[in-house]
Amino acid sequence: MERAFQRTQVLTNHLLQSSSPLPSQTLSSNACLSYSPPELSENCAFDVKEMRKLIDGHNLEERDWLFGLMKQSELFNPKVKGGKVFVSPDYNQSMEQQREMTLKRIKYLQERGVFKGWLTEKGEEIEMRKFAGFEVFSIYDHSLFTKLGVHFPMWGGAIQFCGTKRHHDKWLRDTENYSIKGCFAMTELGHGSNIRSLETVTTYDSNTGEFVINTPCESAQKFWIGGAAKHATHTVVFSQLHINGINQGVHAFIVQIRDVDGNICPNIRIADCGHKIGLNGVDNGRIWFDNVRVPRENLLNSVADVSPDGKYLSSIKNPDQRFAAFMAPMTVGRVNIAIGAVCQSKVALAITIRYALTRRAFSLKPNEPEVLLLDYPSHQRRLFPLVAKTYAMSFAANYLKVLYAKRTPQSNKAIHIVSSSFKATFTWNNMQILQECREACGGQGLRTENRVGHLKGEYDVQSTFEGDNFLLMQLVSKALFAEYMAAQKRNKVFKGLGLEHMNKPCPVIPSQLTSTTLRCSQFQMDALCLRERDLLNRFVADVLKCKAKGENTEQAFNSCYELAKDLGRAFSERAIFQTFVEAESTLPAGSLK
Repeated sequence: MERAFQRTQVLTNHLLQSSSPLPSQTLSSNACLSYSPPELSENCAFDVKEMRKLIDGHNLEERDWLFGLMKQSELFNPKVKGGKVFVSPDYNQSMEQQREMTLKRIKYLQERGVFKGWLTEKGEEIEMRKFAGFEVFSIYDHSLFTKLGVHFPMWGGAIQFCGTKRHHDKWLRDTENYSIKGCFAMTELGHGSNIRSLETVTTYDSNTGEFVINTPCESAQKFWIGGAAKHATHTVVFSQLHINGINQGVHAFIVQIRDVDGNICPNIRIADCGHKIGLNGVDNGRIWFDNVRVPRENLLNSVADVSPDGKYLSSIKNPDQRFAAFMAPMTVGRVNIAIGAVCQSKVALAITIRYALTRRAFSLKPNEPEVLLLDYPSHQRRLFPLVAKTYAMSFAANYLKVLYAKRTPQSNKAIHIVSSSFKATFTWNNMQILQECREACGGQGLRTENRVGHLKGEYDVQSTFEGDNFLLMQLVSKALFAEYMAAQKRNKVFKGLGLEHMNKPCPVIPSQLTSTTLRCSQFQMDALCLRERDLLNRFVADVLKCKAKGENTEQAFNSCYELAKDLGRAFSERAIFQTFVEAESTLPAGSLK
């Protein structure tokens, strides 16, 4: 009661503007409002620049140059706060304004040579430079990252990898210069993950030397095509190819959808997908084709071709192998999504932890300062494991980038499996991190300006585009099943995908788990390997049991979907941890290690 009376007296004196209140009764600024950037008062026990080199891994100067370009232009909304320049999109703009700003930003970057060599040069160096660029774009804005991802790795990548010299010479430089704006028409209203069952149909007219593309039904309309609604001039259309009444499977064709003045081309209908919970700076659209004719040369023919007189030609006779060869280069989309998810986890945690180093709440004793959020064990417990997880994902993402940049025909299968598992794991983890960070920021996490809450809507789509995460985990488990059966059939050891641990004796978990044991990286690796081994053995046994009951292979896999998901996660988390341990082991003793 005494304290309540004292507070009432202070408020009374304040409201009446009493000329002689007691010193202890004056209202004053609370410490929790005295904001200063945490780096001014917090000391790091390690060299921040060296840690940044370790985490980013490559092309640091390129990244800093890109961030510098953004800070110099009003297009990126630079704001000076706490002695630093921050750039962030204005998400209060309308959908139409966000789309136009994304396009203007791309043109600004293109005019300054950011994309030079992205499609016209080859090799590991240019691949890593592109990855660095996409990480910068992801940190800034998901719409910028996605629209460029559709244009370069998807449209441009399809021409690079599925096309041949005639396509490279005609399309790649104009694509790199952004005089052609490409999109990627694969997904349909009725088919997303199941690419082999797409319903768009293409036939060949040998009289004119043209392919004729049609949308035969409403479920065959191309849907969610990034760039199609407003800006794209060309697209790669994925369609069933019928030659002489025989369906030769899915193939890709270059189609112009707008003329130089931006008018939609004849026999093509385009509609806007409208407002979304995120990514409103990308103009997703729907496309219908009504007897659209394109030259025979517009078939991307690295895997198969059609002769002028209408004969189907391919050195790969098996349709399954042909489809796999055709789709193998498309994994770059999953690689980019995986690394983009890690970038957003970093953004959210950086914002949340900086806030927790300045915001105070509750005193432990009367008349003492309120306590920093990050000094509460509960706050540490909710955030620090996510920081550790993000470090681990960061090293795994660097491993994935190098694996892709150094790819060979022999490594394509491994890239497909690893990128699928990492894409699912990183995007799931990112959504968990964004939600935890939103809650840890309290009411400030709801403000769009503070980014954390808004990013949940922006990045939610990553769990389903470029492959639904649950289906990707099933894909990984099927691949592990095949590896297991092949090793058993040939009576050979496991080789590749990190499965060599299956050749060793089963790890033994000590009955007494001391602190030293739990902190030992070898024990942790053994535990993760043991889980993966156990789940793989159980998955194989259950699938074979289902097949023995008369189920076909696909039915058996579907019956074991829960184990498949768990196995995919176990494979992914063991692989992530392995890259983390290997990265740490290369460091000399010291604070960075």
